[in-house]
Amino acid sequence: MRCPFCGSNTEKVVDSREGRDGGAIRRRRQCLQCHRRFTTYERIEEIQFMVVKKDGRREPFDRNKILSGLLKATQKRPVSVNQLEAIVEDVEALLADKTDREISSTEIGERIMQRLHDLDEVAYVRFASVYRQFKDVNEFVAEVKGLLEGSGRRGK
Repeated sequence: MRCPFCGSNTEKVVDSREGRDGGAIRRRRQCLQCHRRFTTYERIEEIQFMVVKKDGRREPFDRNKILSGLLKATQKRPVSVNQLEAIVEDVEALLADKTDREISSTEIGERIMQRLHDLDEVAYVRFASVYRQFKDVNEFVAEVKGLLEGSGRRGK
């Protein structure tokens, strides 16, 4: 294991715990060179899930791709990495419940948008603008208006 900060390959495990869902082991490690700490996760490698894209192409499910998109949507927002990990884990749970090994990108995107809507409305709009690929500003404005009307009903 290489330290993400200094690149050294000398480290020690400080703490190990089972993940929330029992499907992963979380390890806190400390670099023996720079003494900084970092976290790694070990997961059992399973048969790969496939994501069916809107154009019919299939590609392997990549949790890091989802996390990367969430990080972009929540940039400079009061959302923790743990909250984003929980969204990714929710998508993975959705996959685990499926009988086949395929899921549509639409189903994944809608699930992420549900969770972001409840978590941070600005992040939701950012994600929606990329995910829904608004054709013009009117579609974008309609999405924001719908969000504002929904917020009014919840008493915000």
